[in-house]
Amino acid sequence: MRLDWVPALERPDLLAATVRSALEGMRSAGTADVGRVEVAEIDPDLADTADLVASTGIEMRDMANCLVVAGSRAGEERVASVLVLGHTRADVNRTVRKALDVRKCSFMSMDDAVARTGMEYGGITPVGLPGDWPVLVDARVLEREAVVIGSGVRRSKLPFDRAARAPRPPCPPDASESSDSESPSSALTAGPSKPHSALTSLPSLRILADFSCWLIPAMMI
Repeated sequence: MRLDWVPALERPDLLAATVRSALEGMRSAGTADVGRVEVAEIDPDLADTADLVASTGIEMRDMANCLVVAGSRAGEERVASVLVLGHTRADVNRTVRKALDVRKCSFMSMDDAVARTGMEYGGITPVGLPGDWPVLVDARVLEREAVVIGSGVRRSKLPFDRAARAPRPPCPPDASESSDSESPSSALTAGPSKPHSALTSLPSLRILADFSCWLIPAMMI
């Protein structure tokens, strides 16, 4: 199966309402070149990463999954999304917990994630998430030229074009504590006190710059 990309806002039926609203809002505000954002229709039964890889031949490392995690500190809930490559898994109990500065954190339940994002499970994407949820980006995502991410619904995907490299933030003292010994140069950390719009130079999905994006150490494989 080949993915046929078309301008996203020409196919609003292929976007979750929250994703469409976010794109339209950015277009109206002139904060991003939303006209360059594309979408491709897929069989919703192939929305899961492994199934789409098997069907299209796209490499697992060129897919990115958006996960929703939650924790609390002093009775305050802290929620974030985590963007990781398809062949990796999120190090929730160490890297993500440390980034959120909570004692414990875990994946949000499917029902809660669907209800609070307004998106379908298996299609959740950083685009259009609640504005107070930071996007924790595995540094290895930014090493790929392009990856495929969700659109908010199971029947389509968005491209995440990495052709123009984003500026990297300075590393705080603990940035060397990477869980990926093979990629020490990707171990960039921006903690909760130092939010960084790491994706401002992305030519396609630079819309993520409108969210609070933090680079975090590469996740454990």
